[in-house]
Amino acid sequence: MKIYIDLNDEQDKLSPLENAEKLIEDCAKAALAEEGITDDAELSVTFTDNENIKKLNSEFRGIDRETDVLSFPLGDEEFECDPDNGAILLGDIVISLERAAAQAEEYGHSFRREVAFLITHSLFHLLGYDHMNEDEEREMFSKQEKVLEKLGIVR
Repeated sequence: MKIYIDLNDEQDKLSPLENAEKLIEDCAKAALAEEGITDDAELSVTFTDNENIKKLNSEFRGIDRETDVLSFPLGDEEFECDPDNGAILLGDIVISLERAAAQAEEYGHSFRREVAFLITHSLFHLLGYDHMNEDEEREMFSKQEKVLEKLGIVR
C-alpha cells in the first residue's frame, strides 16, 4: 500500500513537525489496515494556526471558534480514485498546530502524540466515522486507540 500525501504548512508560529510526512503515512496505513483497506490512498494535510482554522470552521461548519482539526472527506458512500495513480482519494485534513501544542501540554503528552491523534481522528472521519452519539464515539475512539497503540504512540 502506498500513501500519497500533499503536505502543506501554512503557519509560522511553530517549527515544522519533524518527520511529519512519515507520521502521516504511518497513521494512514494503520487506519486503513484497521478498516481492511489495502488500496493505495491519497490525502492532503495542511498545518495551520488558530486564526485560520477558526475562519475555516466558521465558513464550513458555521461555528465561529477555533478547533483542533477539520476533516473534508471527498466521497459520500464510495471513494473516488485518482486517474493518474489509481489511489483512493480520502480527502483533506486541516490541523491547527498552535491548538495541538496547547492540547499536548494540557493533556500531558508529547506534541507528536497529539498531532498523531488528530491525524488518526481525522482519518477515521474521512473513512466515514463520526461521534454524534455514544455508540459512534465509542467505536471511533476505540479504532483510534488501536491505531495509535499499533504505532507505539501512547500517552
